[in-house]
Amino acid sequence: MNTLVDGLAQLGFTESEIGRCKPLLEKYISELELFNSAYDLVGADTHEDIIIRHILDSLSPYKNLSLLVDSIQKHRQSPCISFADIGSGGGLPGIPLAICFPGHSFTLLERMSKRCAFLENCSAVLGLKNVKVDNTEAERAAPGQFDIAVFRAFRPLDKKMSKTIIRLIKSSGYLAAYKGKLEKIKEEMDAVKDIFPEWRSEPLYVPFLEDTQRNLVVIPKV
Repeated sequence: MNTLVDGLAQLGFTESEIGRCKPLLEKYISELELFNSAYDLVGADTHEDIIIRHILDSLSPYKNLSLLVDSIQKHRQSPCISFADIGSGGGLPGIPLAICFPGHSFTLLERMSKRCAFLENCSAVLGLKNVKVDNTEAERAAPGQFDIAVFRAFRPLDKKMSKTIIRLIKSSGYLAAYKGKLEKIKEEMDAVKDIFPEWRSEPLYVPFLEDTQRNLVVIPKV
């Protein structure tokens, strides 16, 4: 079994999409493995762990995000949608998403210079023309830049962080936050309901992590 190919197929990628994305994803995985110990990029013990817990997890909302892209494109009639990966770290989920959404632009916001060096090198090695690395804190980034901001961190969205992220998003854009258990999400969102009056949780399936609950919290900027 090829874990990456089988996982992508389970996520609904077509054969042609898998054929295009697989070599770049494998090259990215090699870069993560090569530099992980020096840059502290991901928590993973094995090659399979990186594929399942980081690559497939990052791509688990591929179809959900595709629907958001379609919605924004209809509203703005713009062919290119701008994504931000907030606190990109080792490039997750931004680089796998940039590989799989080649027609859209991705800005990887990361405050740590050494990780930005890895991201710059990685983008060059993979030939990702749709990726830009911004070595800055989200608080210092220019407001209203992005159509969709993705956020893959399982710490809670507190009020300060919520205000910081929402200001980066264009009117009628979205925050898409990767989260875990639904009951925790409800508690978290209740604490920031004055900032995010509207939100919805969409269940995610991560191949080979059937016992782990994942959800995507989609928050429109109203």
